[in-house]
Amino acid sequence: MLDAIRWDTDLIRRYDLSGPRYTSYPTAVQFTSQVGTFDLFHALRDSRKALRPLSLYVHVPFCANICYYCACNKVITKDRGRALPYLQRLEQEIQLIACHLDPAQKVEQLHFGGGTPTFLSHDELRQLMAQLRKHFNLLDDDSGDYGIEIDPREADWSTMGLLRELGFNRVSIGLQDLDPAVQRAVNRLQSLEETRAVIDAARTLQFRSINIDLIYGLPRQTPENFARTVDEVIALQPDRLSVFNYAHLPERFLPQRRINSAELPTPAQKLEMLQGTIEQLTNAGYRYIGMDHFALPDDELAIAQEESTLQRNFQGYTTHGHCDLIGLGVSAISQIGDLYCQNSSDLNLYQNTLASAQLATNRGLLCNADDRLRRAVIQQLICHFSLEFAGIEQAFNIDFRGYFSELWPQLQEMAKDGLIELGSERITVLPAGRLLVRSVCMVFDAYLEQQNRQRFSRVI
Repeated sequence: MLDAIRWDTDLIRRYDLSGPRYTSYPTAVQFTSQVGTFDLFHALRDSRKALRPLSLYVHVPFCANICYYCACNKVITKDRGRALPYLQRLEQEIQLIACHLDPAQKVEQLHFGGGTPTFLSHDELRQLMAQLRKHFNLLDDDSGDYGIEIDPREADWSTMGLLRELGFNRVSIGLQDLDPAVQRAVNRLQSLEETRAVIDAARTLQFRSINIDLIYGLPRQTPENFARTVDEVIALQPDRLSVFNYAHLPERFLPQRRINSAELPTPAQKLEMLQGTIEQLTNAGYRYIGMDHFALPDDELAIAQEESTLQRNFQGYTTHGHCDLIGLGVSAISQIGDLYCQNSSDLNLYQNTLASAQLATNRGLLCNADDRLRRAVIQQLICHFSLEFAGIEQAFNIDFRGYFSELWPQLQEMAKDGLIELGSERITVLPAGRLLVRSVCMVFDAYLEQQNRQRFSRVI
């Protein structure tokens, strides 16, 4: 079984290191200001010439209320009028980008994230989608993967009906935890009834897929009360589940300073929560896709993993990794061919730059040959838990063992520890290593190695 996991506490303690999530390689940490709009226009021209299909990501940063755990790029405001000037600049960006693409390039995937996309009024959502349809080739036969993030406190039946009418067929619902004490500790009061109402609406309106997000490691969580949340969520029968580990970084994310660190569960309790959640979801028929994600066996992600077509990009696990990803809005990231580029994360700078008819691209990276090779290796491992050397050798004209000879001792150590099986023709991530696949990928991360060397002096 592809989704088999073996829990090994000793291995988890030894290999549970901080590291990238590899929604890209190289990661966004490597982006520099040397990449700008000229590089973006060049990449868009190449995309147009190749007539590559598109994936659009639209960032809506506004939230009416602050969730203390949140690390997203957002603007907290009760003033709904703040969305209007942002939408005007977003429409400018849509026009500026689209004129460099071919109308024949179909948008296979669309995702609205945030923030809270449903912070926008119904009229604003209609206008934004009308602009996207005017300037991009959005599919009108419901065959695309068109998703939106939903806060059940900001959506009702009429909202769900509007979203379905506009062409959305997937929803991702933020839930995090159902325990009232935990909700108060993170300032997100959200009842099970509110969440169930949105899910019932989505099913009635024939949305194709429902995803629910949970977070373990929040203040006042215990293995017992989190298990109750997971049971309630299983009863809702979402198609997919994301179960994220809360990273408490108050020095980086100001809202987290409002969390009482004394109320956070211990590392041992967090491991117990994760182990219990995996058992509950597995017993309920969910498959472990990887990197905190679970799906029912008939879900597209599970099928793609079975068929070895699963991919990963800035939208997470996807079946549309072959598309050029166009990021629109403040802080949005694009991946077009070998170019990664990101808009300014500052709302005022984003809006002012577009007000002067300039794109807000302010940093990025152009992949070199080594980046492309390592990206392919990491993609295979993180999506399929296996890597055939022959395919990499043929695609990149290298001898795998020779190219990565310096890494071999680390891989042999992981094989000795039971994370992987290291053969002459392939690497296979074993059931005990699947929860730790990031650690395996980190071996192939050239930039991580450089950072570590810079960070630590020699012992002698």
